[in-house]
Amino acid sequence: MKKAAGLLRSLMRTSIKTARHGVAVNKLMTAMLTPAPASAPKRKARAKPKASSTTPSVKPAPSTAKPAARRSAPAPATTNTAPGKWLTSHVESANGHRMSFWLYLPQNTPEEAVAQGLPLIVMLHGCHQTATQFAQGSRMNQWAERKGYAVLYPQQLVSNQAQRCWKWYDRATQEGGGDVSTIVAMIDKVAGAYAIDRSRVYVAGISAGAGMANILALNHPQLFAAVGLHSGPVFGAGHSTMGALGVMQHGAALRADLAVREVLARHARFPGMPTILIAGEGDSVVRPINQMQLARQGLAINGLAHDAPAKITHKAQGSNARHNAHRIDDFYDGRKLLLRVARIDALDHAWSGGDPALKFNAKAGPDATRMMLEFFAKHRRA
Repeated sequence: MKKAAGLLRSLMRTSIKTARHGVAVNKLMTAMLTPAPASAPKRKARAKPKASSTTPSVKPAPSTAKPAARRSAPAPATTNTAPGKWLTSHVESANGHRMSFWLYLPQNTPEEAVAQGLPLIVMLHGCHQTATQFAQGSRMNQWAERKGYAVLYPQQLVSNQAQRCWKWYDRATQEGGGDVSTIVAMIDKVAGAYAIDRSRVYVAGISAGAGMANILALNHPQLFAAVGLHSGPVFGAGHSTMGALGVMQHGAALRADLAVREVLARHARFPGMPTILIAGEGDSVVRPINQMQLARQGLAINGLAHDAPAKITHKAQGSNARHNAHRIDDFYDGRKLLLRVARIDALDHAWSGGDPALKFNAKAGPDATRMMLEFFAKHRRA
């Protein structure tokens, strides 16, 4: 009896220890995917502030469309320290609500953009983030100013998802429904009002935003020239809140390959989708198995063999730990780089090289924003 009692106490201690460990990981994931209330009232339209005195150096394209950004909303300096124009507007979502977006137009315009229009990056925030927080955390506006990019930041509605998560796990969304058409409408609105180079439109995101970015790219391959996924879940699985939690922790198993085959079946002449994947080896929210399966999906989507050789580059940790050690695997078709996989040591569920003043951003590099821009610059849609 004493031995039995001792064994029972040991099992109880083990159970408690395991539960505590699970809470640390699962609390955030469960909160991320908490469904929104059944209904939410529409927000009243806000009065339009005066237009900013800062004007973009690219002239608007001739168009009869209404201006894409009718309100100019200069953000706090911590959000937008770049000198370009920072605008906000909205489109009607599929459920009839107003979905807001922010638009950055750089003051600096490369010579190529003067003639052909600005390249555009669509940036999708993660759960528990807003569009402006993502802009600040990623420092994308500052880099866009240096490189001459326009940047579009859609913001998920709380009425759609209580934690502002994009529903990457929803089957209908994965097939091009849900918020997909709303975000495409934003791109069309911006491109119709400003000089945007349609051959250089890119989409990127973190976590749930990365999942949504991938869905957009795979459902509209002619619209996007490349996609950037930071700490994102594998495509094509989940299909429920609990299913999504399972994917984040364990990947999609055989569903990962099947989902890609379904995409290719829907698009008889899929043009490929150049992809950069960035994730931390210490991510316990969206575990590294997701990046491994995304890489396999990326090979298939781009017509490369599952055992295609990679050019591997190892980067050592920087001085004073300002840059984490990381490995980059590059996959080519001839001389064209189609898939880049960056695996970063000591990085958890956070934007690498971001603004640590905000959650989900890690100060230590490599700088994920710079990496994405350098990758995007190699690609345009014919």
